[in-house]
Amino acid sequence: MYALKTMPVGFPGLFGDWELNIDPVALNVGNGVYWYGIIIGLGLVLGAMIAMKMAPKVGLTEDHVLDMVLWAAPLAIIGARIYYVIFYLSLFQDADGSYNFGKMIAIWDGGIAIYGAVISAFIVVFVFCKLKKIPFATLTDVGVIGLLLGQGIGRWGNFVNREAFGDVTTLPWRMKLYTSLTETIEVHPTFFYESMWNLIGVLLMVFVVIKLRRFDGEVTWFYFLWYGLGRVWIEGLRTDSLYLFDWTLLGEPIRVSQALSFVMIVVSASALWYMLKVKKVSSETLFVNRKTVGEAEQETAVVEESAQEFVAEPMENPVVEAASAETIQTQEEENQ
Repeated sequence: MYALKTMPVGFPGLFGDWELNIDPVALNVGNGVYWYGIIIGLGLVLGAMIAMKMAPKVGLTEDHVLDMVLWAAPLAIIGARIYYVIFYLSLFQDADGSYNFGKMIAIWDGGIAIYGAVISAFIVVFVFCKLKKIPFATLTDVGVIGLLLGQGIGRWGNFVNREAFGDVTTLPWRMKLYTSLTETIEVHPTFFYESMWNLIGVLLMVFVVIKLRRFDGEVTWFYFLWYGLGRVWIEGLRTDSLYLFDWTLLGEPIRVSQALSFVMIVVSASALWYMLKVKKVSSETLFVNRKTVGEAEQETAVVEESAQEFVAEPMENPVVEAASAETIQTQEEENQ
């Protein structure tokens, strides 16, 4: 089910007949500067800013986060496009069955998937941490906060594009879209559901999880658990899901995002349970705490070394040296 991008959007259960019509193209330059791209860019900037703000809480610097973002952001966009192309491969075939590479790279025509961006970003961050000798789980603990904020903001790009909406509903907050010049549908505003779910998750991570965490990677696992729970629910309402090829389960096609989200929920919940309940890790193992202890021990060692050098070195006070020389001369005269 598709809605016309040039027609208005309304919320009849909340605002009556009032409608809003936003042109998806913000600037008609080249292939066009789309509001979707602008909103994604805004989400990226704000996500990077909050991650940089959180960096000292885990023992890292703002430069660590900034360097990581400069590498991860462009490659994540490429990964999001590749992911979309793989699961919508038939859209990029010509009449003779051959694949149209030009269509595959025409990202300005739409078509990216957030899971592709997440997977690509984590691969880039892993390599980055290896090169910079930074604990991977420590960096991802602040990275996922920025990522979830960016996802929450980015969903409003779907609103401007009249996409990523749900099935028909009669709920008061239903969204009205035009499927033709005269026909409309009233559907779940799933873009809004996911945006709010993500922003609530950000608040929980900033004000609760990162303060109470007991091991590096705890915020990361919470991100996968929280996002997975929300996506399993919201994806079931959508009408434009990516499907796992032509595979079915109990006679129903398998939604890629739901399947991946379910795996995320199971793995992340198991990891949190094992670390907190079975292994019962202590906050002393956190990188920021080990770093603080190491810096304190290093400072103590420097102070002790300086004290030893001070005691071992002879005093070079000219007054004392002069007094000592005079005493020796007096004793020599008396002996004579």
